[in-house]
Amino acid sequence: MRQNSLPVPPFVFLLIGVLAVSFSAILIKWSDAPAAILGLYRLVFTLALLGPVLFTASSRREMRSFNVRTWVLIALSGAFLAFHFIFWIGSLKYTTVASSTILITLQPIFVMVIAYFALKERTGWRAVSGAGIAILGSFFIGWGDFRISGAALWGDFLSLLGTLVVSCYLVIGQHLRNAVSSMVYSLLVYVFAIVVMFFYCIWEGYSLAGYPGREWMLFILLAVIPTVFGHTLFNWLLKYMNAATISMAILGEPIGATVLAWLLLGEAVTSSQWVGGAIIMSGIWLFMTASKPQKASEGFTA
Repeated sequence: MRQNSLPVPPFVFLLIGVLAVSFSAILIKWSDAPAAILGLYRLVFTLALLGPVLFTASSRREMRSFNVRTWVLIALSGAFLAFHFIFWIGSLKYTTVASSTILITLQPIFVMVIAYFALKERTGWRAVSGAGIAILGSFFIGWGDFRISGAALWGDFLSLLGTLVVSCYLVIGQHLRNAVSSMVYSLLVYVFAIVVMFFYCIWEGYSLAGYPGREWMLFILLAVIPTVFGHTLFNWLLKYMNAATISMAILGEPIGATVLAWLLLGEAVTSSQWVGGAIIMSGIWLFMTASKPQKASEGFTA
């Protein structure tokens, strides 16, 4: 752990962050708005809160230094993030919180595969073994949901699609992390993601207005709780804790979300979800402990 002068142990803030991101799936389940609308306004309100950072002198100076290739990669990353929200939020309309949030933890595995082909990164046999174990667990969940209904299996598929595209977003972030600061990169990605989701909503014929006050409150809560008090808090904690410790907190999100879904939504956990979840968690733990640490911000996107 890094030296710190906080009045309370940094693990207290880590627990707050894990609880905050665990509320993401619950807030989405409470909403009746289309997935793209939820993703759009989640980022719009997040940008409204944090966007002024882009207008500081240091941020403007940094953005002026970007070449065309950097801007193209940032725009592409924003498109991947947009479709992550469309797919993953959409998955929660069909499957349970437990299945969707557990499957999204497979993102380090997807990142490993994409980084292998795109960045020529090599991974040790222990990490590959952990990836195989985690993938086996996803089959348990998929098979259990298939026996429940085809809609639940479709939700699992959407969650996996969301994991795939967000992994592409993370690999681009990893590639650009030495050229672009974390906050500027995140906010610019949000801008491009908002543009993509805006045109997607227009193409699908979704109304951009006319939602009841309850929905607007959920949009704001999605921006404030899982994004600002979740992901942004994790980035701030990098000053006081090492990245590996914070990255391991990703394993706490599906657990917290599943417990909250049981308490607030009455969603029971099936035996296949228990077994599959345990297998996935053990595989991800083996993978992450065997892999070199990454930035914490690269592990939290839900």
